[in-house]
Amino acid sequence: MDQKILKLLNQLYPVDIRKVEAVTNEMYRCTAKHDTYFARITNYKTYEEQLEEVTYTNFLYEEGLGVSPTIFSRDEKAVEKITLGNKEVLTVLYKAAPGIHLPREQWNADVLKEVGRQIGRLHRYSSKFEEIYPINYINDWHENEEYAFLKYIPKEESVIRGIAEEVLSTVKGLPKNRSNYGLLHGDLWLENVLVDSNSKLTIVDFQDCEKNYYIFDLAVPIYSAIEYSFVGGGNIVEYGRDITEAIIVGYQEEHGLPLEMLEQLPLFIKLKEVFEYSLMHMYWNKEKLTEEQIRIMNHYRMRIERNHSLLDI
Repeated sequence: MDQKILKLLNQLYPVDIRKVEAVTNEMYRCTAKHDTYFARITNYKTYEEQLEEVTYTNFLYEEGLGVSPTIFSRDEKAVEKITLGNKEVLTVLYKAAPGIHLPREQWNADVLKEVGRQIGRLHRYSSKFEEIYPINYINDWHENEEYAFLKYIPKEESVIRGIAEEVLSTVKGLPKNRSNYGLLHGDLWLENVLVDSNSKLTIVDFQDCEKNYYIFDLAVPIYSAIEYSFVGGGNIVEYGRDITEAIIVGYQEEHGLPLEMLEQLPLFIKLKEVFEYSLMHMYWNKEKLTEEQIRIMNHYRMRIERNHSLLDI
């Protein structure tokens, strides 16, 4: 399959790819003579959605934001159709972003403040993009299947279903305007941020971009840092406060953050937590759960049922 993909990509794109390696079931590392690229090959979103997404990310790149540019095909297309195993799929070729995934212990307040700045720039440019280009295919957050919590959380888990329903209802009821709502990344956990030797950041993987409250793009990295990057050597509650302050201060240097939305940050942290729990039911095979999966699900169950807040601010 890798060799077939190699041949197809070289036919489509004006780059001399020498080697293709699968990174995930839809992302392939492509090594060329002088550069490295990543090919995304998936029907996760429709052609129209993917084209709108890459139009958006290419706009961000032209504005100077740290994102990966797409490589246009020989036919000047940002999204191409290819046939693999008698199935038509869509492909986008990206130039590899500079930098690395930082080790967990290096996600300190200074780096996270820069993450906040970058998100602020992202939202500022997103607002500008929406003034120029109408958004016809990228969904509002609640239209995406991943937010259909009550479809996937089992009926017998009545307490969690009640909390999920309340969170969804509360978020949907918040006022929307151009200052607090718009196109955003949607999945800005720390693995989607690369850092180079000069501390320059690149945001990758916009596949889940959506229209949502801007505060959600702050809630996700804060949640991610608290959940995954704390490695001890201090108090995790204080760590949560410190990284939250760093991200928010950095963000406010680049983009306005209304106080009434900042006050909703714990709500969006809870939305992200229920989102993650629902995804487990959506994608994991409940008949073949590993011990680790069972442990993780029970950890989430206890936290959500007890209405425990990850964020103490």
